[in-house]
Amino acid sequence: MINTHDITGLILAGGLGTRMGQRDKGMLPLHGQPLARHVLQRLAPQAGQLAISVHADAGDYARFGLPVWPDVLPGQLGPLAGMHSGMQHASTPYLLTVPCDSPLLPPDLAARLAAGLVDNDADLAIAVTEEIDPATGSTVRRPHPVFCLVKTSALPQLDTYLRNGERRMRTWHGPLKLAEVVFEDGAAFGNMNTPDELAALQAQGLSVPMAQAILADAVAPVADVEQLPLPQAFERILAADIISPISVPAHDNSAMDGYALHGADLGGSVPLTLAVVDTILAGRPGTVSVQRGQCARIMTGAVMPDGCDSVVPQELLLQASEQHITIAPDCIRPGDNRRFKGEDLMQGQPALLQGKRLGPAELGLLASLGIATVPVRRRLRVAFFSTGDELRSIGEQLDAGCIYDSNRYTLLGMLSRLGCEVLDMGIVKDEPQALEAALRGACAKADVIITSGGVSSGAADFTREILARLGEVAFWQINMRPGRPMAFGRIASEGGTALLLGLPGNPVAVMAAFYFLARPTLLRLMGADADTSTLPLLQVAAQAAIRKKRGRTEYQRGIVERGADGRQHVRVTGAQGSGILRSMTQANCMIVLHEAQGHVAAGDLVDIVLFHGLT
Repeated sequence: MINTHDITGLILAGGLGTRMGQRDKGMLPLHGQPLARHVLQRLAPQAGQLAISVHADAGDYARFGLPVWPDVLPGQLGPLAGMHSGMQHASTPYLLTVPCDSPLLPPDLAARLAAGLVDNDADLAIAVTEEIDPATGSTVRRPHPVFCLVKTSALPQLDTYLRNGERRMRTWHGPLKLAEVVFEDGAAFGNMNTPDELAALQAQGLSVPMAQAILADAVAPVADVEQLPLPQAFERILAADIISPISVPAHDNSAMDGYALHGADLGGSVPLTLAVVDTILAGRPGTVSVQRGQCARIMTGAVMPDGCDSVVPQELLLQASEQHITIAPDCIRPGDNRRFKGEDLMQGQPALLQGKRLGPAELGLLASLGIATVPVRRRLRVAFFSTGDELRSIGEQLDAGCIYDSNRYTLLGMLSRLGCEVLDMGIVKDEPQALEAALRGACAKADVIITSGGVSSGAADFTREILARLGEVAFWQINMRPGRPMAFGRIASEGGTALLLGLPGNPVAVMAAFYFLARPTLLRLMGADADTSTLPLLQVAAQAAIRKKRGRTEYQRGIVERGADGRQHVRVTGAQGSGILRSMTQANCMIVLHEAQGHVAAGDLVDIVLFHGLT
């Protein structure tokens, strides 16, 4: 078995595409991000270390924050030069290579290549796909040698091959043992060689993980910091590390009510009788030296007397009086029921790290350190409004063809629970002047603007025109259900700037897009750490079959409950239309069906996100 941390993932980049106008293919934009960024997003979970290999112009790739390894050997040696450089630099026993212009590479590429390499006791494994030969109708294998997992110990063979003037990717391995691993999805190994191919991929939509990665890369925490008294800091985001000014506990102390004694007195084969020479209360250290053969009555939390290292609980005594106690042999072990100084936290150690959301436990910890005020990020200001001529506010007459606006109240609840400072701007009609005025007004007051509706492919053209005038906004089609359309970017007006998150219009789609795309973005802006901003996934067995289309991420409303077998099961709430908001009130979780998944059978494990406690 090959572990992930034993693999260095290497993106082979820096090549110029002839049919792309002699442009660096890895830096060509797809959904507003370089192609290589898309490749990196898929590669990152599959390798313990990551790097980029280039022939020239390494500067553009340095912004990815990864090691950039230039080709070592002179001349245009293509992908093999990158592999050669990777074998020289990698500190792991295995190197996984992928090209910079294949953004659909399989999420299990490394795992399957590793299995093939181990099963065949090979030196390298490459991906192959099977195709039908149109001339003969027979099945032929097509190798993809750039998608390769190779032992870095194969460097001498590759070095000799290249120095002899050879550069063919398919034959460099010579006498080394090769394993071919068959993959079913040929499109996953496609290269973007022409503008038309890139445009077609753009039209297919953006994966949820890539959308999440783009959003994560695009935002930084608000800079403003407030110093707040501890009670007012509840549910705020810590802006700096808190270093403990004291040790907790400050002394060795007793973990329970009982008698403190010397552990060296234990271990006999007959009952042990000890003289009681002192009583020690919490907050009142003892005044008597406790010798061997003696003990001190002690209360929970009281300071252990010098020399004593064990506490026998009161309920384990065989006999007790004010002067003596008797305990059974081996009733406790030396060191039992004693808490050490600094066991919870030692003076000078970090108590809490910046980015931590301050909940009840965190407030209690800070109070235990005597800390009265803490630095926190200021609240994030979020303006939001709904768009659509058909929308009416509650209390208004509901005309034919109109609906009450539910999205504003859903967003109000989710934003308030998140801890944002919210600005409700109501309903904005589908009119250019009204939309532009609303956006400019929100830009002057808020860090983030969230809209619902008006971002689908059928939305009025003026939406795109206005946003193009105000800033840079990308309109995405995300491969998710519900919540396919979304807009993302930054706009500016009269000296103010704001991030824009344009969510879909259907009520359930709004909630799904908020929880899985907007929420982590807002938390990062608030300064929250990655653990806080990432929704925890739990695995539960499906109670019944669930239909699912491959190639998109689906969020289905679910009810998790304990079955007759005592195990937790999850079932869908029923119809999963994006306009059925009542299903969200019935559900207690969201079933997360990932892009690569197909239909789910009864009993299969699926990922879920519990609604309880969700901010």
